[in-house]
Amino acid sequence: MTTTPRATILSLLGLAGMLAAVPARASFDACLAGIQAQAAQQGVSAQAFRAATAGISFDDKVIELSQAQPEFKTPIWDYMAALVDEERVEDGRAAMRQHAAALAQAEARYGVDRHTIAAVWGVESNFGKNLGKMPLVQSLATLACSGNRRRDFFRGELLATLKIIAHGDIAPERLTGSWAGAFGQTQFMPTTYQRLAVDLDGDGRRDVVDSVADAVGSTANFLRAAKWNNGTPWGYEVRLPRGFNVAAAGRKNKHAVGHWASLGVTRVDGRPLSGEGPAGIIAPAGVDGPAFLVTKNFDAIYSYNAAESYGLAIAVLSDRLRGRPGVQAEWPTDDPPLSRAERRDLQVRLTRRGYDVGEPDGKVGQKTRDAIKAVERELGMPQTGRPGGKVLEALRRG
Repeated sequence: MTTTPRATILSLLGLAGMLAAVPARASFDACLAGIQAQAAQQGVSAQAFRAATAGISFDDKVIELSQAQPEFKTPIWDYMAALVDEERVEDGRAAMRQHAAALAQAEARYGVDRHTIAAVWGVESNFGKNLGKMPLVQSLATLACSGNRRRDFFRGELLATLKIIAHGDIAPERLTGSWAGAFGQTQFMPTTYQRLAVDLDGDGRRDVVDSVADAVGSTANFLRAAKWNNGTPWGYEVRLPRGFNVAAAGRKNKHAVGHWASLGVTRVDGRPLSGEGPAGIIAPAGVDGPAFLVTKNFDAIYSYNAAESYGLAIAVLSDRLRGRPGVQAEWPTDDPPLSRAERRDLQVRLTRRGYDVGEPDGKVGQKTRDAIKAVERELGMPQTGRPGGKVLEALRRG
């Protein structure tokens, strides 16, 4: 049996990769040509299209992120602990002081209270600190030219992005964001930007990336369009009676507050329910965890990202920014969730033990999860990969 030298094999593999890339590139270029024709019909010139798409390529990382399946679903208590911690509350209060005039103007013009606006800002970009680094045109072109079942949706978002560039509201190099195309300080999708972004600072541009005023004003306008009512709270935490049927509750299953009171639901401190209008009950961790009575204002927050956990994080953060307490009832877990500061501490301790977790930034990615599993195995603990209080305490004990 003859053998092929390793160098020859590598060369053949490299050639095969190059040959495979040729039709892939041709297919991507053909797709872009089709989008250019569609863009021209919507007023984007050929010159503007070529300038916006010059040098872009099909981005495999975008596809990887769009298809990623987490190894485990993040428990609601971990999700809330990372988004509504003391660090974010303090940062939020500082941001509200610094940009008080813009928030007051947005509140007055659009009828949405400043604490809710600021909470969206905090959850979406940590008050402008985390805007996302992926170029929008490349990410959206990749998704629009892939086998993605939502490619028509992403084609529409790409066309909206091209119009933003052509209009001159935001410089092309500043249009970076998430893999899915959300961008700016409060993470608007391009078509949402086209519909609802506003020029609150009056400079003639709707710049939700570098203008805090435009970003918070646009968010207020979004919530107004989602039927926010400034005279109504988003809801509040409640206590469910023993035997309460959580399946009969839900955000959409709204009744008069008196209906829930008749079933034995009270405020979390035992006081009677209050408020007018229809309200639902959500219990994100089941009947044994914290529960909340939610109004139509919660639905307005929910519409920003269509997830109850996300809506709850914004709602609770808005309360914390007002000086109210956070979630009072205990989450049903014996392994306490970690704040971002505690997650950074965990990552530092993992690094000291020789594990590669990348930059200790409090964000739990695959490297951190793998390191947690490894150290759990080393310490004789169940291997979960979850950043919880038990593994942090074990590392602190050495």
